[in-house]
Amino acid sequence: MSNPQQLRYSKEHEWLTAPEAGVSTVGITSHAADALGDVVFVQLPEVGDTVTAGETCGELESTKSVSDLYAPVSGEITEINQDVVDDPSLVNSAPFEGGWLFKVKATDEPADLLSADEYTAFTGN
Repeated sequence: MSNPQQLRYSKEHEWLTAPEAGVSTVGITSHAADALGDVVFVQLPEVGDTVTAGETCGELESTKSVSDLYAPVSGEITEINQDVVDDPSLVNSAPFEGGWLFKVKATDEPADLLSADEYTAFTGN
């Protein structure tokens, strides 16, 4: 699965949409979903929580391991994807669509976010 060109990516394998009315959507990449294996549990931040870029804000549990979820930007959580909480397999089956994780009203944008081409080069696929 190719990485959508319109998204930006973190080296921790999260993706981020361009802000729409100041709010960006966050998920994990197909590369990360494939590496995790079948995701069976998702712990997300709560609406209203403040997250800090590069710091953990939740976790994903798969049949293979538990992996931290990192915030790609700092800001306030405005929405979580309840569908993913109820059906964590969406992270595997639709990482860039229905498997998004949360929305954040960003207060800053780190300079180290990657373009799709840079992320592809970083991961080698």
